[in-house]
Amino acid sequence: MTEAALKAYLQIADWPTDDAVAEMIANQAQAAEAVRKVVTSLARAADEAATRLGRHGRLVYAGAGTSGRIGVQDGVELGPTYGWPRQRLVFLMAGGQTALMQAVEGAEDDHGKGVEEAQGLHLTTTDVVIGLAASGSTPYTIGVIEAARAAGALTIGLANKLPAPLCQAAEIGILIETGAEVIAGSTRMKAGTAQKIALNVLSTAIMIRQGLVYEGRMVAMQISNRKLLARGKAMIVELTGCQDAQAAVALDRAERNIRVAILLVKGWTLDQANADLDQWAGNLAAVLQASPR
Repeated sequence: MTEAALKAYLQIADWPTDDAVAEMIANQAQAAEAVRKVVTSLARAADEAATRLGRHGRLVYAGAGTSGRIGVQDGVELGPTYGWPRQRLVFLMAGGQTALMQAVEGAEDDHGKGVEEAQGLHLTTTDVVIGLAASGSTPYTIGVIEAARAAGALTIGLANKLPAPLCQAAEIGILIETGAEVIAGSTRMKAGTAQKIALNVLSTAIMIRQGLVYEGRMVAMQISNRKLLARGKAMIVELTGCQDAQAAVALDRAERNIRVAILLVKGWTLDQANADLDQWAGNLAAVLQASPR
């Protein structure tokens, strides 16, 4: 259906621009409802991924074209927002980094390259590989998923239409049926929006299950500018009830680590705070529950 040309839109080039834009927005809105139908599958994927990843597993995104770029967009945000280590994040993009900025002819059709690049990662049972393809049949992405599953990694496949060999190849296949696009075959629109929503939800749920969220806040975020510094201080004040000045001092002593700073305000020494967070894999809630002050 993603390739179908709907009769209702055949003359869209002749419509008033207001009408065309309104119809495209209405069509895009269907993406969220399509994702809503796979809540159970996304939740299962998040739970299993968080368990597999543990302390050392890698999160791998694989795709081609729009799907691959959406994967990169989702993954690169996990470091700044949740402190996810760069060495535990991998992107496999058909055509390599060049394909992030421009199409690479034939790259997505190379099943063997997908297999080769996945094998080159020396994947283990602690790794999680997410493959994305609107068509559900991209050879490169299927090759990655097949090789990753053979290596014992948890594999998750997201597709937007049947038949979906990608979903069949993955241990957890998630079919988000978005149907035809306003512009036939333009899966950067509704299908892409659905993939973006699904990945946002999936990766955020994984981070939550990894213990990197505390009372609805990104306490593991990396502070890299003045805006985030102010946000970090505000979190400490809100979560501990301390004054701004105390939060600033604690954050400075903690070398801008929000979780350590919170523990300092609550009475931990610097060494104790670091040791306890290490023991509980960075899970602030677990530290506070184990040693309430």
